[in-house]
Amino acid sequence: MTRSQISAAVCLASLLVALAHVDGASAVTLAEDADTVCKGLASDAGAVRIDSATLQAPSPLTVAERGPTPSGRVTPAGPAFCKVLGHIEPTDPKAPPIKFQVNLPVEWNGRSLQYGGGGFNGVLITGLGLPPAYPFDKPSPLARGFVTYGTDSGHETKPGEPPQAFALNDEAFENFAHRAYKKVRDVAVTLMERAYGRKPDKLYFMGSSEGGREGLTMAQRYPDDFDGIFSRVPVINWVGLQHAGTRSGLATMGDGWIRPAQVKLVADAVRAACDKADGSEDALVQDPVGCKATFKVEKLRCANGQSGDQCLTDAQIRAIDTLHGAYKFPFPLANGLDDYPGWGVSGEDTPSVGPTGGWISWWLGTAAPAQPPAPNNGIAWIYGAGGTRYVFARDPKLDVTTYKPEDHKERLLEVSNLMDSTNPDLSRFREHGGRLIILEHMADYAQSPYAGIRYFENVERLMGSATTDLFVRLYTAPGVDHVGSGAPANVDMLGVLVDWVEKDKAPGDLVVTEQKVEAPSFAAARALPLCRWPAWPHYKGGPVTEAASFFCAP
Repeated sequence: MTRSQISAAVCLASLLVALAHVDGASAVTLAEDADTVCKGLASDAGAVRIDSATLQAPSPLTVAERGPTPSGRVTPAGPAFCKVLGHIEPTDPKAPPIKFQVNLPVEWNGRSLQYGGGGFNGVLITGLGLPPAYPFDKPSPLARGFVTYGTDSGHETKPGEPPQAFALNDEAFENFAHRAYKKVRDVAVTLMERAYGRKPDKLYFMGSSEGGREGLTMAQRYPDDFDGIFSRVPVINWVGLQHAGTRSGLATMGDGWIRPAQVKLVADAVRAACDKADGSEDALVQDPVGCKATFKVEKLRCANGQSGDQCLTDAQIRAIDTLHGAYKFPFPLANGLDDYPGWGVSGEDTPSVGPTGGWISWWLGTAAPAQPPAPNNGIAWIYGAGGTRYVFARDPKLDVTTYKPEDHKERLLEVSNLMDSTNPDLSRFREHGGRLIILEHMADYAQSPYAGIRYFENVERLMGSATTDLFVRLYTAPGVDHVGSGAPANVDMLGVLVDWVEKDKAPGDLVVTEQKVEAPSFAAARALPLCRWPAWPHYKGGPVTEAASFFCAP
């Protein structure tokens, strides 16, 4: 540990001791006198402040007409619980506090679940919703008796402000990188001791996208803190992703931008080339890795004198080749990586669900990239160009077209060491008894699923396949976009983790479902096997909407 890390750890430890002794140890537990014990958790002493602690009555299931993701429309039924809101004061007076919410069920099962964030965070993760990939019809983790909690990662995004603006403050950025999740985890454990008179038996973490990166970061930096971690579509090589997303945006400036009708043209061509490869015709590419080698975008090139939505120009083909190709750095980043893998094929025209979907949402937007990024630009450009300005160059007025990584090498290495969860050495996590599940969506255009596949293979390369098999799983879901749309994507990974951690029931191939967001049944529209990497679903006969009609094989 560095001197600053040791200092931060000592400081946090002293704060937790102070928090644990506020008002003395409770003579009764939350289950015995919920109202009194809950109210007694509030305190304003020290740098860990409990701003409020209120007992919440049970609440019903509700489904909204719209939401940022399919699961985001579902507000699960809640049990009686103590809702604790608080914050951790910063060391730097110019840095924002770390806000957190801890939900303590009156009927506790002895476990806890930390929720990861998303994007650049900046909003408080409540821990009250459904975790990543979770079936819509199952009781929430809180309703199942888990203590749940989350954080804003140490900053709050303000209206009209770029989501990366916080990164100009060093402490805020380090909190976003890893410190906030560790600090809030430790605060939550202390609150559990105060509320229930004992520490949790098992601690779990579930996160998607940025939250998936956070989960891997916990396994790598704090290997003794969690027993089970689920990391869905993790933003593993964070520095690489921001640069690759920026480059793909630059490729669509001017003549390279691809119109919505042309997005469908490409998607139709991908399906025509690859849909039947698994033996079924179900408008789903089951083997996107093989399809990437098979599909040739050059076949869509406009003939001389031709133009319009039924073909692609040379500039548009170059843009697609840029998206599919690796981004190469002029020097290695953390853990020796010097590139970011390109994106794959399939799901180009996945309809937007809220703000997210296929190419139009993540890559292209509804207008060509602008400087500064406009709201109708693709999210990858908004994130990448903003990251270039505020994180790497630290110049909010930078012309991104002039940016060169070699001019900012020292800063890139600093950020990579903070943010990139690419360390394949998980030996301490394994020695602790930890279990890790990674899930990649193969039609994901927010981050490349090939980054997660490469990370898993690097773990196998370092630790050996047999050892890795004892505590890590990688699953790949064909046709699913970043947020779980486009194909079957729902599976109870929390239950899978609990069985693996507590019963030593190692998971094999699983089943994912695509559910209608219609309460109370949330009926399954179709299901597929969720195969362990490197296997894919193969059709063997029967209805293509049923998982039993497929089997997993390389």
